[in-house]
Amino acid sequence: MGEVTELFIIMFLIAAAAFAPLGYFIYRFQQNSAKPLGETEPHGDSPSPINDLAESVIHFVQSRLAKK
Repeated sequence: MGEVTELFIIMFLIAAAAFAPLGYFIYRFQQNSAKPLGETEPHGDSPSPINDLAESVIHFVQSRLAKK
């Protein structure tokens, strides 16, 4: 039983050392600006030809299904 506990502690220390830079980066980033990385735009607000095409296809299929 002692070997399992010892192995768990060693693995925990290795994981803590591996994720410490990520935690530090998140901490420092939150201290400076608290804004997301890069300029993000909410989905669906910007016009897009792909979205227009998808909407027209959806409306076409819905109208065909309603007629049947």
